[in-house]
Amino acid sequence: MQTETKDQPMRAVVAAVHLQSVNDIEFEASLTELRELAKTLGYVVVGTFIQKRTNFDTAAYLGVGKRQEIRRFVDSDSADFEALEDDLSVAKSGAAKAKAAAQSAADPDTRRADIVLIDHEVSPSQARNLEIAVGCEVMDRTMVILEIFHRHASSRAARAQVEIARLGYMSPRLREAAKLAGSGGRQRSGSGGRGAGETHAALDRQKIRNRIAELEVEIAAMDAERQTQRARRANQAGEGGQGLARVALVGYTNAGKSTLMRALTGSEVLVANKLFATLDTTVRALHPETVPRVLVSDTVGFIKNLPHDLVASFKSTLEEAAESSLLLHVIDASDPGCERQLAVTDTVLNDIGAGAVPRIRVFNKIDVVGDARAEAERETALHAQYPDCIVMSARRETDVARMHAAICAFFQRDLVEEEIFLPWSAQQLRGKIFASCEVLEERADNNGAFLRVRGESNAVENLRKKLSVKPTSE
Repeated sequence: MQTETKDQPMRAVVAAVHLQSVNDIEFEASLTELRELAKTLGYVVVGTFIQKRTNFDTAAYLGVGKRQEIRRFVDSDSADFEALEDDLSVAKSGAAKAKAAAQSAADPDTRRADIVLIDHEVSPSQARNLEIAVGCEVMDRTMVILEIFHRHASSRAARAQVEIARLGYMSPRLREAAKLAGSGGRQRSGSGGRGAGETHAALDRQKIRNRIAELEVEIAAMDAERQTQRARRANQAGEGGQGLARVALVGYTNAGKSTLMRALTGSEVLVANKLFATLDTTVRALHPETVPRVLVSDTVGFIKNLPHDLVASFKSTLEEAAESSLLLHVIDASDPGCERQLAVTDTVLNDIGAGAVPRIRVFNKIDVVGDARAEAERETALHAQYPDCIVMSARRETDVARMHAAICAFFQRDLVEEEIFLPWSAQQLRGKIFASCEVLEERADNNGAFLRVRGESNAVENLRKKLSVKPTSE
């Protein structure tokens, strides 16, 4: 039996059906993305198999010929894989299929690949039939993404959300596994059972439903706590005379959101060149701080065909985007398929109710496009297509300063300016003025200080109630 070590990573084969309705560019971009997902899991991709078809094979996703080709690659010593395909086609009972599966398992000590990754979501029976045919484990695109989320989830909320999605994915596959193992007909009875007529698979599915219900209760409690924290932040901001200015970084996975987050806030958030490095929402204050004070949140990245259960599970986390005042839609300017990334993000934002939130398109990673000429050409093309976008690199201080200024301009567009007279006898209010407004100018006479301030109208109105306000001089 082969033992996995750090020196022997899992070897993966990528396989996909190229449907006639999908163009070559989109298909290749999806395959490249699957390879990156495999890399994130620590797999080494050792082969790619493509089959052009009008639709998926209903039995095993890929056609017979392509299944045999993959089998030859996985286990070149196997001489009877074609016979095993015949066994698969005639196997009617769970026991026969289980026998075929056992016979088809390639020797793990000699095979050239350990796992086949499919670039679509397939049914439980298609996945199992394909495993029988190729002689090793099969993971579809959904399972790959779920496994990445499972490994990267760190907070209690993220772990619970991922577990719900994984359980929802596994539940319908239990019945297929039970049939193939020949256990579909076994009954459980007696103490500890739920009745003489219930199968093991049915009991397992009931356990999954119970576990999902428990997790949903936990998430509801965490959502309530999160709402309380948001309300507390809003109240604190209101008491200080400021509204709550919130920015959410959204976009495709690995577009550079976390790098931009760290640059804008000076925080030490995780930055990694891999897909789904960030699953937990992180909230930090914009630095240097501004008036009003701006909170920036980094959210989980999106991806093509993101499993619906994951979107649903992470909806509470993604509410940071829906409840923000401004979205920074971060796009990888160096990716030729960024139009596809843009469309995917727009779709998910609409799904979570954030479609109407104001946004700035931020084309990041311009520094990896090429030389200075290539950068300039790319930037010109992007500005021509998206006139209000910002093209930048989160690793350049001047670009980050421009982004900082754009955020400030958005939140300061409705600010008002007033001149406030602060008597020497009321200097205890000085800190409140500086906390709630930006002081543009200050002068003094024998009676007190005159401060020209800029702030939100409600903040200035609160100060009006405490101090005498002189009209702004022309």
